[in-house]
Amino acid sequence: MPRPIHFEIHAADPERCKGFYSALFGWTFTEPPGMAGYHLISTGSPGEPGIDGGMVRRMGDNPDSKDPTPVIAYVCTVGVDDVDGHVAKALSLGGGVAVPKMAIPGVGWLAYVKDTESNIVGLMHSDPTAA
Repeated sequence: MPRPIHFEIHAADPERCKGFYSALFGWTFTEPPGMAGYHLISTGSPGEPGIDGGMVRRMGDNPDSKDPTPVIAYVCTVGVDDVDGHVAKALSLGGGVAVPKMAIPGVGWLAYVKDTESNIVGLMHSDPTAA
C-alpha cells in the first residue's frame, strides 16, 4: 500500500518561514549541495515515527492572483512504483496535473497531481539514475 514519504512547504519568503517552523516546532533546515534554494526539513530524530520534508520558494504569482495558481499548502508526496501510471489513474478519477513529471537528479521522478478538490499530491518514484 503506498504511504506518504515526504511533505513540502512552498513559501513566498523561505527565510521567514524557516524561522517560524524552527521556533514553533524546533525543525531544522539544511540546503543540500547542488539544490540551491531547496531546504530539507528534519522534523525529528531518526527512528522516531513521522516523516521529514522540504521547503521551496513558492512558484507562480501571489495567492490573490487568478493564473497561475501558486501552491498554497503542504504538498504530501507519496512513494509510487510508476509515476506515469499514477498520473493517468489520477486523471481517470477526475483529477488533474498540477506539475508534469520531472527528474529530481539522483533521487527519482516527481509529478504533482490535483485531486477532485484541487488539493495537490506529489507522486515520487525513487530512481537514483534520474537526470
